[in-house]
Amino acid sequence: MKKRKAYYTIGVVAKMYNIHPQTLRLYEREGLLKPSRTEGNTRLYTDEDLERLEFILFLTRELGVNLAGVDIILNLKEQIEEMQRQIDQLMDFIQNELSKLQGEAYQKAIVKVPKTKVVKVEEVLIAKQKEKDEEK
Repeated sequence: MKKRKAYYTIGVVAKMYNIHPQTLRLYEREGLLKPSRTEGNTRLYTDEDLERLEFILFLTRELGVNLAGVDIILNLKEQIEEMQRQIDQLMDFIQNELSKLQGEAYQKAIVKVPKTKVVKVEEVLIAKQKEKDEEK
């Protein structure tokens, strides 16, 4: 079952975060928040908008960052997230290519050797600890 997206009006959001609606309008004018709009032009905030607002409020209230600084930080955060997505895609691509190469090498081997089971580091450490305990 698909979860419905929640939307909040400016008045509800202002009460939730104990801020004046004008502050939310200012954040929108400055480009820090981009709520969607109804046909009647009413602002609607999503859960993602609220997460972004919480981050903005943390930066301004807790760290004393001004709005220009908040804008820079938000842009840098978005760039970092985009780079992370690209790195994840690259890692997936490399992993797939390595799997293909390993599969081809396995198929071409003169003597077929079963694929080895990967042992978790924790299991090795636990086994070594047990050996030490038995020696004592």
